[in-house]
Amino acid sequence: MWQRYTFSDFRVIGHYLGDLVLLVAVVMIVPFLVAVIFQEWEPAGRYLRAVGLALIIGSAMCMMNATPRQLNRQQALAVVGFAWIVLALIGAIPLFGSGHYGSYLDALFDSVSGFTSTGASIISDLDHLSYADNMWRFAMHFMGGLGLVVVMLSLGLMSGSGSSLYSSEGRDEHVVPNVVQTTRLIARISLVMVGVFSVILVVFCLIAGMEPARAVLHGIWIAISGFMTAGFTPMAENIYYYHSLPMELTLMVLMLLGGVNFALFAAAWRGKVSEVLRDTELKTMFLWLLLLVVIGVLALSATSSFAGAPSLMRRGLFMIIAAASTTGFSTITADKLALVVGTGAFFVLALAMAAGLSAGSTSGGIKLRRLAIIARSVGATIKQTASPESVRVVSTYRHIGRRTIDDAMVKEAMTIFALFVAMYAVGALVGVAYGYDSTAAIFDSVAMASNGGLSAGIVSSDMPVPLEVLYIGEMWAGRLEFVTLFALIAKIFVSLKPRRRREGR
Repeated sequence: MWQRYTFSDFRVIGHYLGDLVLLVAVVMIVPFLVAVIFQEWEPAGRYLRAVGLALIIGSAMCMMNATPRQLNRQQALAVVGFAWIVLALIGAIPLFGSGHYGSYLDALFDSVSGFTSTGASIISDLDHLSYADNMWRFAMHFMGGLGLVVVMLSLGLMSGSGSSLYSSEGRDEHVVPNVVQTTRLIARISLVMVGVFSVILVVFCLIAGMEPARAVLHGIWIAISGFMTAGFTPMAENIYYYHSLPMELTLMVLMLLGGVNFALFAAAWRGKVSEVLRDTELKTMFLWLLLLVVIGVLALSATSSFAGAPSLMRRGLFMIIAAASTTGFSTITADKLALVVGTGAFFVLALAMAAGLSAGSTSGGIKLRRLAIIARSVGATIKQTASPESVRVVSTYRHIGRRTIDDAMVKEAMTIFALFVAMYAVGALVGVAYGYDSTAAIFDSVAMASNGGLSAGIVSSDMPVPLEVLYIGEMWAGRLEFVTLFALIAKIFVSLKPRRRREGR
């Protein structure tokens, strides 16, 4: 039986959402400082106003419940579910004021894309966007890629409700037993990865002839986007802008690292390298990528743009890794992607985005662990059917030790798999209903729901408003892996439904 939300519940939920809005207000100071440093006075004023507005809204929401208590599971569900859209609504305000968006809805689309680490964008004239606005776009990527709950818990906020919040964000991986320590370790790993690769990318930018300040910013931004498997870039030509093979090779490594379970980083740090190498999901990941590369290269070789071996290795491999990690980087501009990539290659890229990489990583999509669990469950069922009745077949997998696959795991994996596939199909059907090519409609729907970010050309400022709203919903639902969002919607519906009077009263 569904439990209703009470007015007291909404007060508690509002308080914790207010904490998150205040965090966003603090982070917005970063693009404000960037604007001041580079003497971008209009953006400086815009972000100062946005900070003030966020402080007012966040403080008002916190006052809804002056003495917050520890969140229960149902309240945590609402906080996490609403957080992604509430923060996106706040984050869109300074973006809309930049003049690079046709409407507030367009700015909201990019804000949702930023926080959910999707990377799809409908911004106009990106090449002339201010440093401050770009800094805010990548700040959203950093917060969203880590996870809003991870950010809050790693800073010591909401620690009393850590377990409920952590699981409500679609996370089941505990790198260490304590949730707060887990989030702090995730944050440290991310900062180290972004920091190391930022230095490498800055060097490449300097070698390419960029002025120092611009090189530093581009290096940091691309490193954030790469490890968070996010996809925003500071230039309209995406990664193709840099014309750098060393940078592309570096980003391929970074995207793959972003798709690895954080628990494996922690295990490797503790010297458990053999356990890491035997990890079922990691082995599945490399086999999956190998299969995608083989099929993808064959599909791309049929197109004139990828006729030569160097082009296949450079562009083709990069695109496949970007799609599989759900990063959304591209060495082909969005307006040319549909022209140079054939139907077969489109479906390979869509399949790569749909699956994603590792659970417990910044990657989106269904996740390979779930697919591996489903595959092993099917195999165990077949084996059980062929075995004598006295024999009980047990299916296992390795993840920091040997683990047994139980019915609850299979049920969870099948549920999320079915919900992802259903959302992919719904988005594709709506796209077709609006007159778009079926291949493009499937591709863009998968890209939005998997937080993959690539587009076959539908995602633009000219797309129909209902489709734009649907894509926003897909990005939101995909980031929450559907279960949290659908459970939240059901609970709100039940809470708003009038109670039936008991007979006799």
